Amino acid sequence: MPDLDLTPDEARRLQLRAQGLIGADARRRGVPGVLDRLGAVQLDTISVLARSHELVPYARLGATGRAAVETAYWGGTDGALDGPRPPRTFEYWAHAASIIPVRDWPLFAFRRRHYAERGHRWHQVSAEAVADVRARLAAEGPLTTRELGGARSGTGDGTMTDSWRWSEHKIAVEWLLDLGEVVCVRRIGWRRVYDLADRAIPADLRDADPDDATCLTELVRRAGRALGVATRADLADYYRLRRDQVEAALPATGLVPVNVAGWRDAAFADPDALAEPVRGRHATTLLSPFDSLVWDRARTSRVFGFDHRLEAYVPKAKRVHGYFTMPVLAGGRLIGRVDPAREGRTLVARQVSLEPRAATPGRLAASCAAVHEAMRRAAEWVGCDDVRVERCDPPELARVP
Repeated sequence: MPDLDLTPDEARRLQLRAQGLIGADARRRGVPGVLDRLGAVQLDTISVLARSHELVPYARLGATGRAAVETAYWGGTDGALDGPRPPRTFEYWAHAASIIPVRDWPLFAFRRRHYAERGHRWHQVSAEAVADVRARLAAEGPLTTRELGGARSGTGDGTMTDSWRWSEHKIAVEWLLDLGEVVCVRRIGWRRVYDLADRAIPADLRDADPDDATCLTELVRRAGRALGVATRADLADYYRLRRDQVEAALPATGLVPVNVAGWRDAAFADPDALAEPVRGRHATTLLSPFDSLVWDRARTSRVFGFDHRLEAYVPKAKRVHGYFTMPVLAGGRLIGRVDPAREGRTLVARQVSLEPRAATPGRLAASCAAVHEAMRRAAEWVGCDDVRVERCDPPELARVP
């Protein structure tokens, strides 16, 4: 069968729908439906308007209560549980540290085996600390790092390298998480609650042990479904697989070859995505810089013509767009950027800018209105009743309605 030809706009719209940012399908099942569609929601420690795992469903669902987001992930407001229940999610390494549907536990067996064969990940592991963590969790039940003995060794220096100053017990429990002996299926505040996988993961999932080929085939298939249309590199990046793993898995995934005009590399599409025309209302929203729509810089540039870069770890004097720059999605395109902050009940846009194509005379008024709508909605969601713009380009963005 010859490859199907797609225009860049068709590919872009397929990807937006697959990511739950066109139409009402993603809203019908709320936050669980968003996670099911995406397959993984990236976690990050930075919190400006909200943490990234909250911003991802917000972008697709609108002003979903933040307590409802936490409940959908971890069971109760702020991680509290009302009696025993099967876990909805677990945390593991997908694109990065991510929330993953618990049904996908077996699919990461290949990664758990890889860590076990390697013998370590980042830190050297103390056998004594590992044994102690196992014994403590077995005897005392779920525990946080603080309860296990603290996360840090020494006081730390507050820099990026400070993340390497983990205590032995922190290293041990994270290593056991890598191996799948320990799991995090809920949080209290921002603290992981660790438990033995034998206790927390349902036996039918825990006992499933698919071989590497089965795991990789399913993950590549799910990456294709989450992206709609993607190159081999896109498919590899979604769950951080190797290109050769994707290549070997592709024939069994059911993804179909397509040609996207202007794309240098061959692409593959989810056949279910091709079966239905893309219809529905576009989202107008601020996106987390860790949103799966934009977490791959090369893909974001190719699909949207948008140069996306997180500058939180760039020295302040060298930042171009700001500390926590959030892309603005409107009309199915990335039209600008907002670097937000909060001062009391005011959302402060420290820097706002439009992409050149969104600032042309014929589009300027609509683009400004869309940016202000996105900022207003975000402000209301986080409990702010005012928006203030400090710096902007073009000047018309300063006129807050």
